[in-house]
Amino acid sequence: MTVTDFRPVSCLLLLTLLLAACAGQSPAPIEERELEQRVRTPAREDAAGVQVYPLKNPAVAELTDQAERAEASGDLDQAAMLLERAMRIQPRDPELLQSMAEVQLQRGQYQQALSFATRSHDIGPRVGELCARNWRTMSLAHERLGDGRAASDAVDRAEQCMVTRPQGL
Repeated sequence: MTVTDFRPVSCLLLLTLLLAACAGQSPAPIEERELEQRVRTPAREDAAGVQVYPLKNPAVAELTDQAERAEASGDLDQAAMLLERAMRIQPRDPELLQSMAEVQLQRGQYQQALSFATRSHDIGPRVGELCARNWRTMSLAHERLGDGRAASDAVDRAEQCMVTRPQGL
């Protein structure tokens, strides 16, 4: 056997290894720009209807502000840590859970993002901006996890969150 006899086999082996490596990689993390365009902005724009906001503990508000600044500066690990601290104080705050879901999206932790957004929706309002952000986050997480049907269903559910007041009131 000569060296040229091994060339097709080695090329095939190399190609197989490269394909296996690519298949094992998860999708790229969500950038803040994409999160803003696909989750936050559409929910804000549709927020003309009924909105429900819980009372905020001052310590939680401060931690949330710090987390937003950390996220804006690109320090997603710091943002997640600050949100975790806030959630120890108010573990059932749907806004905190949603903020954590959005940070997890940006970190590429799609299953965690889905979990936080789902928990936020389970205990949060069924109308308004937060509801729409929950469903849009779930849609993006499902999309990145390869479940296009669930992603599409979640976008449809986000549109149902916007309830406007009746005419004449």
